[in-house]
Amino acid sequence: MTSAWPNLSDLLVPADAETPVGLIGAPLGAGSVTPGRCDLAPSALRAVLRRIGTYDIDTGQELGTLVADHGDIMLGDKSIEEATAPIRSAVRGSAQRHALTLLIGGNNAVTRPGLLGLADALELEIAEVGLVTLDAHFDMRRLEQGLSNGNPVRALREDGLPGANIVQIGLAPFANAPGMHRDAIAGGHLVVTLRDLLEQGTIEVLEAAMERLQHCRAIMVDCDIDVIDRSQFPAAPGARPGGMLAQEFFAAARWLAAQPSVRLIDLTEWDPTLDPTDLSALTAGRWLAEVLAGFASRA
Repeated sequence: MTSAWPNLSDLLVPADAETPVGLIGAPLGAGSVTPGRCDLAPSALRAVLRRIGTYDIDTGQELGTLVADHGDIMLGDKSIEEATAPIRSAVRGSAQRHALTLLIGGNNAVTRPGLLGLADALELEIAEVGLVTLDAHFDMRRLEQGLSNGNPVRALREDGLPGANIVQIGLAPFANAPGMHRDAIAGGHLVVTLRDLLEQGTIEVLEAAMERLQHCRAIMVDCDIDVIDRSQFPAAPGARPGGMLAQEFFAAARWLAAQPSVRLIDLTEWDPTLDPTDLSALTAGRWLAEVLAGFASRA
């Protein structure tokens, strides 16, 4: 039974429901460069959904897409290496059933098993999958010390993901190392800094991204929420002042979710304990509304 005031929590249905969208919680906290409690984010997102309405006043449309909630993967204190297989398996199962899967981290290390699971589900080679990151960071730290939330893009490159399949948007000044930048450019990534985004425009950048990835048969979008200006999302450990404005982030999430080739979107790097207010939670909830609005426009 729906509530008197329709809200996003009304759209969550049991995992066995036949729906176009699936949601998986991946509460991975291990391996974070900055220790925190990103593992609390999936439950925090579900809790805030009752405060996010379903009516979009800008379009005059009511959100009605049901979302099969597959619950949280039981990760406990597993390392990234130990968590990779269960996350990959969960994404594979969801992507086989749903046109769009939402993977709620957890830290950014969930991105790699997510993309691998998407390739498994669609029986694709990794070279046939594209990756768009909305992220202040390259996530190209070296692998010698093992997997972390700072190197999922580097790890995917090692797995065989071509640099030409990677678009990185929102990279922040004074938050990245020059070696990572050089490696990304040399590897063929399309790199869009925050300044580029401001000068070129959000939608124009996204159109260029999709043109770059038109050779890919499926695309994953990594929404590392630390791309948002820290004053608008204080619960992201890696966020910096002067980041992407929340309204630009929302516009990007909606536009990307509207693309039929986008089959998997993650949300990562939200540590609810860092924000004693409800600002960050409401921003994350709005992200989900924007994604569902974008997905609904595919029809």
